Amino acid sequence: MPGKLTFDELKQAVQSGEIDTVLAVQVDMQGRLMGKRFHAVFFVESAWEETHSCNYLLATDMEMNTVEGYEATSWAAGYGDYVMRPDLSTLRRVPWLEATALVLCDVEDHDAHAPVAHSPRAILKRQIARLEAIGLRPTMASELEFFLFEDSFAAAARAGYRDLSLVSAYNEDYHILQTTKEEEVMRAVRNGLYGAGIPVECSKGEASAGQEEINVKYDHALTAADNHVIVKNGVKEIAWSKGRAATFMAKWNDASAGSSSHVHQSLQTLDGEPAFYDAASEHGMSELMRHYLAGLLQYADDVTLLLAPNINSYKRFVAGTFAPTMAVWSLDNRTAGYRLCGAGTKGVRVECRVGGSDLNPYLAFAGQIAAGLAGIEEKLALEPAFEGDAYGAREGMRHVPSTLRAATEAFDQSAMLRRAFGDDVIDHYVHAARWEQHEYDFHVTDWEVRRGFERA
Repeated sequence: MPGKLTFDELKQAVQSGEIDTVLAVQVDMQGRLMGKRFHAVFFVESAWEETHSCNYLLATDMEMNTVEGYEATSWAAGYGDYVMRPDLSTLRRVPWLEATALVLCDVEDHDAHAPVAHSPRAILKRQIARLEAIGLRPTMASELEFFLFEDSFAAAARAGYRDLSLVSAYNEDYHILQTTKEEEVMRAVRNGLYGAGIPVECSKGEASAGQEEINVKYDHALTAADNHVIVKNGVKEIAWSKGRAATFMAKWNDASAGSSSHVHQSLQTLDGEPAFYDAASEHGMSELMRHYLAGLLQYADDVTLLLAPNINSYKRFVAGTFAPTMAVWSLDNRTAGYRLCGAGTKGVRVECRVGGSDLNPYLAFAGQIAAGLAGIEEKLALEPAFEGDAYGAREGMRHVPSTLRAATEAFDQSAMLRRAFGDDVIDHYVHAARWEQHEYDFHVTDWEVRRGFERA
């Protein structure tokens, strides 16, 4: 891929003056990039081995508040440092930023230099290692949807995020004329990401006014998660550079459909053979795949918090909007929470449609792997495929949790996830979710005022 750099290539580009800045970044709980801009000469001389960050970066909310109550860090403990260890295999150019390269970092304890268990990249790596221990490797891809506005980020903030102008006035799903009008941004997104070593397949209009989708080729689960966070950051930076705003909120207003991040997933053997495929079985689904999918369904409630991490996430689950309300599986059926794609071919895979575009991919992917692996270990039997309109609630059907509070309780009480992630990790993210719930419960919304204020 163009844009990817070896360390030697980076050193040569720094020596020639082609690159003068290196972004060393870690991923926070919300899936955002946090880190430092290094003078490139200092990075290649020293910081490529390690740098440091305050450990509060894995204990803040969306507003970057220092939230109390975490076991891992606190005012009492002094908010010390973590080590940021650059993963040089992720080095790449950032074409939309002048003379800039980027590297993703793993997060380690400052004293023991062991991975910080609740850091998103470490959580996913742990689940990948569990699969590799039984001879399997996960491949994944995430489809990211977002809304694009005529307004700049600054103008949107000044307006209080009210009366914003979308780039389109109508549903632009697959609509070439409308997306031609948006090419100033979307062409820059496609080419910029490709130039950063992200294997972009395509962009398209989505099913609401002003809604876009960007698709990236499937890859190893860790690489796919790395690509996801760089895509999301890149879209926002490129939109900003063009005087536009973009949001990855799961549901940005009442009228539009929500924005999803569908997770496509399959397993391969360590030598690259498709472990989900069996030509002699129905739909080409191997016994292993059937156990894996049964695990996704059995533990759907347990992992919902990792797919829908915010209060706003649950506003997306509305019947008739292509967002699922039922955790059932079906053949090529977009009303179901889990869709079988590529049936009968070596590309057979599961598409989880539950996740919103506000998810953290490392956490979402890790939850899917843990649930699927539990299905394999427990040899769970797969229920029959659902047929018809899954929005029609029927007795015995498994609903997607409808609130953050319900999803948090299921996550907290999940014995499966506590075995897979560890109690310390689960407790850390339960605390984060309960803080979000507390903040929402404490504040009065615009809707309440409009609904409840007396009329005369």
